[in-house]
Amino acid sequence: MVGIAVLGAGRIGKIHAANVAASPFAKLVVVADPFGSAAEQLAGALGADAMTDCEAAIDRDDVQAIVIGTPTHTHISLMLRAVRQGKAVLCEKPIDLDMAKSLAAVEEVERLNGRVMLAFNRRFETTFAEMRAAIEAGDIGEVRQVIISSRDPGLAPEDYIEHSGGIFRDMTIHDLDIGRWLLGEEPVELTAIGSRLIDPQMMEKYDDYDTAMVQMQTASGKQCHINNCRQAVYGYDQRIEVFGSKGMLQMDNLRPTTIRRWSQDVTDAREPLLNFFLERYQQAYKAELDAYIDALVKGSPMPTTVQDGLKALKLADAAVESVKTGRAVRL
Repeated sequence: MVGIAVLGAGRIGKIHAANVAASPFAKLVVVADPFGSAAEQLAGALGADAMTDCEAAIDRDDVQAIVIGTPTHTHISLMLRAVRQGKAVLCEKPIDLDMAKSLAAVEEVERLNGRVMLAFNRRFETTFAEMRAAIEAGDIGEVRQVIISSRDPGLAPEDYIEHSGGIFRDMTIHDLDIGRWLLGEEPVELTAIGSRLIDPQMMEKYDDYDTAMVQMQTASGKQCHINNCRQAVYGYDQRIEVFGSKGMLQMDNLRPTTIRRWSQDVTDAREPLLNFFLERYQQAYKAELDAYIDALVKGSPMPTTVQDGLKALKLADAAVESVKTGRAVRL
Protein backbone atom coordinates (compact mmCIF):
# COMPACT_ATOMS: atom_id res chain seq x y z
CA MET A 1 0.00 0.00 0.00
CA VAL A 2 1.37 3.37 -1.04
CA GLY A 3 0.81 6.08 1.56
CA ILE A 4 -0.33 9.25 -0.21
CA ALA A 5 -0.75 12.86 0.91
CA VAL A 6 -3.16 15.00 -1.09
CA LEU A 7 -2.21 18.66 -0.95
CA GLY A 8 -5.15 20.96 -1.57
CA ALA A 9 -8.78 20.43 -0.56
CA GLY A 10 -10.42 22.44 -3.34
CA ARG A 11 -12.38 21.01 -6.25
CA ILE A 12 -9.37 19.18 -7.77
CA GLY A 13 -8.13 18.03 -4.36
CA LYS A 14 -11.53 16.53 -3.61
CA ILE A 15 -11.42 14.47 -6.81
CA HIS A 16 -7.89 13.21 -6.19
CA ALA A 17 -8.51 12.45 -2.51
CA ALA A 18 -11.64 10.42 -3.26
CA ASN A 19 -9.81 8.45 -5.96
CA VAL A 20 -6.85 7.72 -3.66
CA ALA A 21 -9.21 6.58 -0.90
CA ALA A 22 -10.98 4.25 -3.35
CA SER A 23 -7.79 2.63 -4.62
CA PRO A 24 -7.02 -0.89 -3.37
CA PHE A 25 -3.29 -0.19 -3.79
CA ALA A 26 -3.02 3.12 -1.89
CA LYS A 27 -3.89 4.63 1.43
CA LEU A 28 -4.99 8.23 1.79
CA VAL A 29 -2.85 9.20 4.77
CA VAL A 30 -3.47 12.92 4.98
CA VAL A 31 -5.22 15.84 3.30
CA ALA A 32 -3.42 19.16 3.77
CA ASP A 33 -4.74 22.62 3.04
CA PRO A 34 -4.02 26.01 4.64
CA PHE A 35 -7.79 26.34 5.10
CA GLY A 36 -8.19 24.01 8.04
CA SER A 37 -11.94 23.58 7.75
CA ALA A 38 -11.65 22.43 4.14
CA ALA A 39 -8.93 19.92 5.01
CA GLU A 40 -10.84 18.61 8.02
CA GLN A 41 -14.10 18.20 6.13
CA LEU A 42 -12.51 16.31 3.24
CA ALA A 43 -10.17 14.19 5.38
CA GLY A 44 -12.95 13.37 7.82
CA ALA A 45 -15.21 12.13 5.05
CA LEU A 46 -12.48 9.83 3.73
CA GLY A 47 -10.93 8.59 6.97
CA ALA A 48 -7.62 10.45 6.69
CA ASP A 49 -5.70 12.89 8.84
CA ALA A 50 -6.10 16.63 8.25
CA MET A 51 -3.28 19.20 8.33
CA THR A 52 -2.89 22.86 7.49
CA ASP A 53 0.84 22.62 6.75
CA CYS A 54 1.46 21.10 3.31
CA GLU A 55 5.22 20.89 3.85
CA ALA A 56 4.76 19.00 7.11
CA ALA A 57 2.43 16.60 5.32
CA ILE A 58 5.14 15.86 2.76
CA ASP A 59 7.66 15.21 5.55
CA ARG A 60 5.59 12.49 7.25
CA ASP A 61 7.26 9.09 7.43
CA ASP A 62 4.01 7.32 6.49
CA VAL A 63 3.78 9.27 3.22
CA GLN A 64 5.61 7.86 0.19
CA ALA A 65 3.87 9.82 -2.56
CA ILE A 66 2.25 13.22 -3.05
CA VAL A 67 -0.63 14.59 -5.11
CA ILE A 68 -0.40 18.37 -5.59
CA GLY A 69 -3.68 20.16 -6.21
CA THR A 70 -2.74 23.50 -4.64
CA PRO A 71 -2.57 26.91 -6.42
CA THR A 72 -0.06 27.04 -9.27
CA HIS A 73 2.43 29.34 -7.56
CA THR A 74 3.01 26.67 -4.88
CA HIS A 75 3.65 23.75 -7.25
CA ILE A 76 7.42 24.03 -7.60
CA SER A 77 8.28 24.38 -3.91
CA LEU A 78 6.07 21.47 -2.90
CA MET A 79 7.22 19.30 -5.80
CA LEU A 80 10.91 19.83 -5.09
CA ARG A 81 10.46 19.28 -1.36
CA ALA A 82 8.97 15.87 -2.08
CA VAL A 83 11.53 14.94 -4.74
CA ARG A 84 14.45 15.83 -2.46
CA GLN A 85 13.07 13.29 0.02
CA GLY A 86 12.79 10.62 -2.67
CA LYS A 87 9.00 10.80 -2.76
CA ALA A 88 6.94 10.54 -5.95
CA VAL A 89 4.71 13.38 -7.12
CA LEU A 90 1.56 13.75 -9.21
CA CYS A 91 1.28 17.49 -9.88
CA GLU A 92 -1.52 19.41 -11.51
CA LYS A 93 -0.52 21.47 -14.53
CA PRO A 94 1.19 23.78 -15.11
CA ILE A 95 4.52 23.38 -13.32
CA ASP A 96 4.51 27.17 -12.97
CA LEU A 97 3.30 30.11 -15.05
CA ASP A 98 6.89 31.30 -15.52
CA MET A 99 9.04 29.44 -18.03
CA ALA A 100 12.38 30.23 -16.37
CA LYS A 101 11.16 28.90 -13.02
CA SER A 102 9.69 25.84 -14.72
CA LEU A 103 12.96 25.10 -16.54
CA ALA A 104 14.96 25.36 -13.33
CA ALA A 105 12.51 23.08 -11.53
CA VAL A 106 12.63 20.46 -14.30
CA GLU A 107 16.44 20.53 -14.26
CA GLU A 108 16.39 19.90 -10.51
CA VAL A 109 13.85 17.09 -10.79
CA GLU A 110 15.88 15.37 -13.51
CA ARG A 111 19.18 15.89 -11.65
CA LEU A 112 17.69 14.10 -8.66
CA ASN A 113 16.05 11.42 -10.82
CA GLY A 114 12.74 12.49 -9.34
CA ARG A 115 9.57 10.57 -10.13
CA VAL A 116 7.13 13.30 -11.12
CA MET A 117 3.97 12.89 -13.19
CA LEU A 118 2.22 15.92 -14.70
CA ALA A 119 -1.56 15.74 -14.50
CA PHE A 120 -2.74 15.90 -18.10
CA ASN A 121 -5.83 13.90 -17.24
CA ARG A 122 -7.42 13.95 -20.71
CA ARG A 123 -4.84 11.49 -22.01
CA PHE A 124 -6.38 8.91 -19.67
CA GLU A 125 -10.02 9.40 -20.67
CA THR A 126 -11.29 6.26 -22.41
CA THR A 127 -12.19 7.89 -25.74
CA PHE A 128 -8.96 9.91 -25.96
CA ALA A 129 -6.92 6.80 -25.18
CA GLU A 130 -8.80 4.76 -27.81
CA MET A 131 -8.22 7.51 -30.38
CA ARG A 132 -4.48 7.49 -29.69
CA ALA A 133 -4.40 3.67 -29.84
CA ALA A 134 -6.23 3.72 -33.20
CA ILE A 135 -3.69 6.18 -34.59
CA GLU A 136 -0.77 4.05 -33.37
CA ALA A 137 -2.41 0.95 -34.90
CA GLY A 138 -2.47 2.69 -38.29
CA ASP A 139 -6.26 2.70 -38.58
CA ILE A 140 -6.28 6.05 -40.41
CA GLY A 141 -2.81 5.88 -41.94
CA GLU A 142 -0.55 8.90 -41.58
CA VAL A 143 -2.06 11.72 -39.52
CA ARG A 144 -2.55 14.88 -41.57
CA GLN A 145 -4.73 17.13 -39.42
CA VAL A 146 -5.95 17.30 -35.82
CA ILE A 147 -8.90 19.61 -35.09
CA ILE A 148 -9.76 20.29 -31.44
CA SER A 149 -12.81 22.22 -30.19
CA SER A 150 -12.79 22.98 -26.48
CA ARG A 151 -15.26 25.47 -25.00
CA ASP A 152 -16.32 26.09 -21.41
CA PRO A 153 -20.01 26.48 -20.52
CA GLY A 154 -19.47 29.89 -18.92
CA LEU A 155 -16.89 32.51 -18.05
CA ALA A 156 -15.01 31.78 -14.83
CA PRO A 157 -15.26 34.21 -11.88
CA GLU A 158 -12.96 37.23 -11.93
CA ASP A 159 -10.83 36.00 -9.01
CA TYR A 160 -10.08 32.86 -11.03
CA ILE A 161 -9.30 34.75 -14.23
CA GLU A 162 -6.97 37.06 -12.29
CA HIS A 163 -4.72 34.19 -11.20
CA SER A 164 -5.22 31.77 -14.10
CA GLY A 165 -2.20 32.84 -16.13
CA GLY A 166 -4.44 33.59 -19.12
CA ILE A 167 -6.48 31.43 -21.44
CA PHE A 168 -3.47 29.90 -23.21
CA ARG A 169 -1.70 28.74 -20.02
CA ASP A 170 -4.89 27.77 -18.21
CA MET A 171 -7.33 26.38 -20.77
CA THR A 172 -5.57 25.91 -24.11
CA ILE A 173 -2.64 24.14 -22.44
CA HIS A 174 -4.73 20.95 -22.20
CA ASP A 175 -5.45 21.09 -25.93
CA LEU A 176 -1.84 21.90 -26.78
CA ASP A 177 -0.78 18.78 -24.92
CA ILE A 178 -3.43 16.64 -26.62
CA GLY A 179 -2.54 18.16 -30.01
CA ARG A 180 1.14 17.19 -29.80
CA TRP A 181 0.17 13.78 -28.35
CA LEU A 182 -2.18 12.96 -31.25
CA LEU A 183 0.10 14.41 -33.92
CA GLY A 184 2.91 12.16 -32.76
CA GLU A 185 5.41 14.89 -33.64
CA GLU A 186 6.51 18.10 -31.98
CA PRO A 187 5.18 21.33 -33.54
CA VAL A 188 7.83 23.61 -35.04
CA GLU A 189 5.61 26.62 -35.80
CA LEU A 190 2.62 28.13 -34.03
CA THR A 191 0.19 30.93 -34.84
CA ALA A 192 -2.52 32.20 -32.50
CA ILE A 193 -5.26 34.83 -32.39
CA GLY A 194 -7.24 36.02 -29.38
CA SER A 195 -10.40 38.09 -28.93
CA ARG A 196 -12.34 39.69 -26.09
CA LEU A 197 -15.96 38.96 -26.93
CA ILE A 198 -17.63 37.84 -23.71
CA ASP A 199 -16.41 40.38 -21.15
CA PRO A 200 -14.07 42.82 -22.96
CA GLN A 201 -13.61 45.02 -19.89
CA MET A 202 -12.44 42.20 -17.61
CA MET A 203 -10.26 40.65 -20.30
CA GLU A 204 -8.62 44.01 -20.95
CA LYS A 205 -8.05 44.47 -17.23
CA TYR A 206 -6.02 41.23 -17.01
CA ASP A 207 -4.56 41.42 -20.53
CA ASP A 208 -6.32 38.17 -21.36
CA TYR A 209 -8.69 36.76 -23.98
CA ASP A 210 -11.90 34.77 -23.74
CA THR A 211 -11.96 33.47 -27.31
CA ALA A 212 -8.91 32.03 -29.07
CA MET A 213 -7.62 29.93 -31.96
CA VAL A 214 -4.24 28.24 -32.37
CA GLN A 215 -2.68 26.62 -35.42
CA MET A 216 0.41 24.41 -35.19
CA GLN A 217 2.54 22.63 -37.79
CA THR A 218 5.19 19.94 -37.43
CA ALA A 219 8.39 19.63 -39.45
CA SER A 220 6.77 17.03 -41.72
CA GLY A 221 3.78 19.30 -42.36
CA LYS A 222 1.19 17.77 -40.02
CA GLN A 223 -1.30 20.37 -38.83
CA CYS A 224 -3.29 21.00 -35.65
CA HIS A 225 -6.07 23.54 -35.19
CA ILE A 226 -7.43 24.40 -31.73
CA ASN A 227 -10.40 26.64 -30.98
CA ASN A 228 -11.34 27.74 -27.48
CA CYS A 229 -14.01 29.92 -25.93
CA ARG A 230 -14.79 30.59 -22.29
CA GLN A 231 -18.55 30.53 -22.94
CA ALA A 232 -20.68 28.06 -24.89
CA VAL A 233 -24.35 28.57 -23.98
CA TYR A 234 -25.18 24.95 -24.88
CA GLY A 235 -22.72 23.35 -22.43
CA TYR A 236 -19.19 21.98 -22.09
CA ASP A 237 -18.10 21.44 -25.69
CA GLN A 238 -15.31 18.87 -26.16
CA ARG A 239 -14.80 17.45 -29.68
CA ILE A 240 -11.84 16.17 -31.69
CA GLU A 241 -11.33 15.12 -35.29
CA VAL A 242 -8.18 13.40 -36.55
CA PHE A 243 -7.88 13.17 -40.32
CA GLY A 244 -5.39 10.81 -41.91
CA SER A 245 -4.27 9.36 -45.24
CA LYS A 246 -6.58 6.32 -44.85
CA GLY A 247 -9.52 7.73 -42.96
CA MET A 248 -10.73 9.82 -40.05
CA LEU A 249 -11.49 9.54 -36.33
CA GLN A 250 -14.04 11.71 -34.51
CA MET A 251 -14.75 12.15 -30.81
CA ASP A 252 -18.08 13.77 -29.97
CA ASN A 253 -19.45 15.37 -26.82
CA LEU A 254 -20.69 13.17 -24.00
CA ARG A 255 -24.17 13.30 -22.51
CA PRO A 256 -25.76 11.65 -19.45
CA THR A 257 -27.50 9.12 -21.77
CA THR A 258 -27.72 8.45 -25.51
CA ILE A 259 -31.53 8.68 -25.59
CA ARG A 260 -33.05 10.69 -28.45
CA ARG A 261 -36.67 11.85 -28.46
CA TRP A 262 -39.14 12.62 -31.24
CA SER A 263 -42.61 14.07 -30.70
CA GLN A 264 -44.96 16.67 -32.16
CA ASP A 265 -42.91 19.30 -30.32
CA VAL A 266 -39.32 18.17 -30.88
CA THR A 267 -37.25 16.35 -33.49
CA ASP A 268 -34.20 14.34 -32.48
CA ALA A 269 -34.06 16.00 -29.05
CA ARG A 270 -31.18 14.93 -26.84
CA GLU A 271 -30.13 15.55 -23.25
CA PRO A 272 -27.84 18.53 -22.57
CA LEU A 273 -24.07 18.06 -22.64
CA LEU A 274 -22.34 17.13 -19.40
CA ASN A 275 -22.09 20.28 -17.34
CA PHE A 276 -18.35 20.91 -16.92
CA PHE A 277 -14.93 19.26 -16.67
CA LEU A 278 -15.64 17.69 -13.26
CA GLU A 279 -18.42 15.61 -14.80
CA ARG A 280 -16.96 15.21 -18.29
CA TYR A 281 -13.58 13.96 -17.09
CA GLN A 282 -14.57 12.14 -13.90
CA GLN A 283 -13.41 8.81 -15.35
CA ALA A 284 -10.22 10.41 -16.67
CA TYR A 285 -9.20 11.63 -13.23
CA LYS A 286 -9.66 8.15 -11.78
CA ALA A 287 -7.72 6.51 -14.62
CA GLU A 288 -4.96 9.09 -14.26
CA LEU A 289 -4.62 8.38 -10.52
CA ASP A 290 -4.70 4.62 -11.18
CA ALA A 291 -1.88 5.01 -13.73
CA TYR A 292 0.16 7.00 -11.19
CA ILE A 293 -0.27 4.39 -8.48
CA ASP A 294 0.41 1.56 -10.95
CA ALA A 295 3.72 3.19 -11.92
CA LEU A 296 4.63 3.52 -8.22
CA VAL A 297 3.77 -0.10 -7.39
CA LYS A 298 5.56 -1.53 -10.45
CA GLY A 299 8.45 0.92 -10.48
CA SER A 300 7.67 1.70 -14.12
CA PRO A 301 8.13 5.09 -15.88
CA MET A 302 5.60 7.82 -15.23
CA PRO A 303 2.96 7.98 -18.00
CA THR A 304 3.43 11.75 -18.32
CA THR A 305 6.50 13.69 -17.23
CA VAL A 306 7.79 17.13 -16.34
CA GLN A 307 9.01 17.37 -19.94
CA ASP A 308 5.41 17.07 -21.12
CA GLY A 309 4.51 19.94 -18.82
CA LEU A 310 7.44 22.00 -20.06
CA LYS A 311 6.58 21.44 -23.73
CA ALA A 312 2.91 22.35 -23.22
CA LEU A 313 3.90 25.54 -21.37
CA LYS A 314 6.34 26.42 -24.17
CA LEU A 315 3.50 26.15 -26.68
CA ALA A 316 1.23 28.26 -24.47
CA ASP A 317 3.91 30.95 -24.18
CA ALA A 318 4.35 30.87 -27.97
CA ALA A 319 0.61 31.41 -28.38
CA VAL A 320 0.76 34.47 -26.14
CA GLU A 321 3.70 35.81 -28.16
CA SER A 322 1.92 35.18 -31.45
CA VAL A 323 -1.18 37.08 -30.34
CA LYS A 324 0.92 40.00 -29.11
CA THR A 325 3.08 40.24 -32.24
CA GLY A 326 0.60 39.12 -34.88
CA ARG A 327 3.22 36.78 -36.27
CA ALA A 328 3.92 33.05 -36.39
CA VAL A 329 6.38 31.79 -33.77
CA ARG A 330 9.11 29.32 -34.68
CA LEU A 331 9.65 26.76 -31.94
